[in-house]
Amino acid sequence: MRFKDWATRVLLISLMFMALIVVLLIGRATKLQNNLTTSRISNPQVTAWSQYPQAQFQSAKEPEKKSQNVIKSPVKTNSPVANKSLAKYVTTQAFAQYRPNYQVVAVNPTNYGERYAQDVNGIPLTNQPIIVLHETGYSASSAINFFQVAHDDESVQASYHALIKLDGTVVYLVPPDKRAFGAANSVFETPQGVETVQTNPNLPASVNNFAYHVSLETPPDGYDGSSQQTHSGYTEAQYNSLAWLIAQSQVPDDRITTHHLVDRSGKKVDPINFDGNKFLSLLNTYRQVRPIYRVSK
Repeated sequence: MRFKDWATRVLLISLMFMALIVVLLIGRATKLQNNLTTSRISNPQVTAWSQYPQAQFQSAKEPEKKSQNVIKSPVKTNSPVANKSLAKYVTTQAFAQYRPNYQVVAVNPTNYGERYAQDVNGIPLTNQPIIVLHETGYSASSAINFFQVAHDDESVQASYHALIKLDGTVVYLVPPDKRAFGAANSVFETPQGVETVQTNPNLPASVNNFAYHVSLETPPDGYDGSSQQTHSGYTEAQYNSLAWLIAQSQVPDDRITTHHLVDRSGKKVDPINFDGNKFLSLLNTYRQVRPIYRVSK
């Protein structure tokens, strides 16, 4: 065999190996991309929790004494993907002008948990977020003290994502991407049916996995356990701060509910004497549906 023929065959074989390597690399990259796409589809809640109110520290007045144990949420609200899909509501000038005091308080880890992508039977969860309104029953400080104590008994563990004091101070407790234990045996009713999720085989199903829990501090005249059906109501500052807080969310009005409405134990009546019309009026003052601009032809 002449050297020229031998060299030609070696060159052809080398080119074939190079082509095979390129094909394998392309196939591996395609498989990786498909895996990433499948992962996003199988976990639809990756960005859902950014629909909840986020701590607006930069626009709030910080009190002189603030807890240094800040729980940082990994939810990124400045994500282009998240913002593109969460474009229904925008805050207003009234929202920018209202600046409530705030506090950040660390909750004991036993009193909150992770949000699950599947229920106890392994079924993927696709519930859209809801907001559940509560009241503390006693003072804000007593509720906060309870949340800061470790509780081994799962039936006792409890928390809210946020709490609003009588003076309108917003207390951030559990990050929105975490599961606060605000409603034990609970169901959210919709025209399409009921929504509830069981994440613990030893406890009843609840709305906790897709709920953001926010509570109003009960006025002192409501501390009497024998008269839990009524009290003097909430302050103007509380209504304003509640509306301001929820205005930061992308949760629609019809998915904002109360502990009383979702409860299935028959024991929860909060928030008592809550003026829903006043709240919705203020909410519409602090946020509005993003206007859609059409290009004229």
